[in-house]
Amino acid sequence: MTSEVEQPTAMSEALGYEQARDELIEVVRRLEAGGTTLEESLALWERGEELAKVCRNRLDGARARLDAALAEESDPEESKREETEREDTP
Repeated sequence: MTSEVEQPTAMSEALGYEQARDELIEVVRRLEAGGTTLEESLALWERGEELAKVCRNRLDGARARLDAALAEESDPEESKREETEREDTP
């Protein structure tokens, strides 16, 4: 069983959002179709969980970039200060 704190594997993390989403759709389709053994179903479920995390991470990253761009647009001086603070933090 996978836990919520596990990170996707390096190979999965290399997938783009669209690739991970498309593979996740295929995993769900196969699970819903049935006809797999218990072991195959568990492996598919685990892969689906991993792909979902990749998608979530990609979307969170895109949201953060959008938020940063909007913040910079609304207050360029504040954004520069925050960026400088982040660079100074180890």
